[in-house]
Amino acid sequence: MDTLKYLSGYPEHLLARVRRLIDEDRLGAMLANRYDQPNTVRNDAQLYDYVQALKDRHLRKSVPLGKVVYDSRLQVMKHALGTHTAISRVHGGRLRASREIRIATVFRDAPADFLKMIVVHELAHMREPEHNKAFYQLCTHMEADYHQLEFDLRLYLTHLDLVRR
Repeated sequence: MDTLKYLSGYPEHLLARVRRLIDEDRLGAMLANRYDQPNTVRNDAQLYDYVQALKDRHLRKSVPLGKVVYDSRLQVMKHALGTHTAISRVHGGRLRASREIRIATVFRDAPADFLKMIVVHELAHMREPEHNKAFYQLCTHMEADYHQLEFDLRLYLTHLDLVRR
């Protein structure tokens, strides 16, 4: 099994440093030292308020959110850490759209910065559906350290896999 499956596409010199941290059993300690702020968003109501506050701060003019929940069915292995969907329902003679954000439950116990990173990612999809330059510019507008957090989140998921073995 590939221990660095979450880091595919990164340069070899970075992967060598990660392998060294794993071999020296320092990856978890490094992440715990860097991200020592625990996540206090424990339930769906708190998650909705958290996401809504970020949305109000950065995406005031976008469509309202209908639902925000932790979802235990999202599989990290299938590369779904969160989802953003627009659901259309017939309401009388009109079509009514509702936006939903679902966050994988692994973020309930993850450090606060990782939850913020995935929420920023899903909120950015409200404006930019594709992972393009505009999408990542929006992500860095909402969270200046977005790219570093994404990389470190991948390290965190790698660490979780190693601990579960």
